[in-house]
Amino acid sequence: MTLDLAVLVSGSGSNLQAVIDRIESGALDARLRLVLSNKPQAYGLERARKHGVPALCLEHGSFPDREAFDAEMVRLIREHGADTVAMAGFMRMVTPRFLSAFPGRVVNIHPALLPSFPGVHGQRDAADYGVRFSGCTVHFVDEKMDNGPIIIQAVVPAYPGDDGKSLGARILELEHRIYPQALQWLAQGRLTVSGRKVLLANEGQAPTVALPSGAMVNPPLEPGF
Repeated sequence: MTLDLAVLVSGSGSNLQAVIDRIESGALDARLRLVLSNKPQAYGLERARKHGVPALCLEHGSFPDREAFDAEMVRLIREHGADTVAMAGFMRMVTPRFLSAFPGRVVNIHPALLPSFPGVHGQRDAADYGVRFSGCTVHFVDEKMDNGPIIIQAVVPAYPGDDGKSLGARILELEHRIYPQALQWLAQGRLTVSGRKVLLANEGQAPTVALPSGAMVNPPLEPGF
């Protein structure tokens, strides 16, 4: 199966670029139908246009409430033929109206090991707390912030001298690998949600993939990621 994918961004879109790169390499079975941002200056829009992907800005301040904004996002996503939504640094919580339009098809990546350090400053909060390990999480989106069932997590070492920037750079390297991998599993129909647990069919049957020193990923990455 091939995903018909919309990606939501609010900033630079480096995870969007990782998705584009895996699509173009043939590792990720997806068609990128639309990139949508709530910020006109988001560089993710330019990344999309450089690859011939439709890119639109929908400023949330132009709408009376979250429901109206989300309804217009749903309309545009459907109009462009997407049925799956990847949030990639999209700094807005979506409403039940949005989630009900794409049931079980909205995913997000967060730069911390959920349920620890949710919110917009996960890397900084983890570094300030003095953790010895941090990482990133891909999860299904529900009505609560950074809360839905977890698909995959990556762990990286954290050091006493780290701040949010240095720790975030180490995390970002793994974000760019686990997000396309999670989307590929979704494309393959290998993910099943049972309560809070996400089950991956045929887990661990692929060859081992090399990781940066000290890093761990579970479930393991597969070739191409």
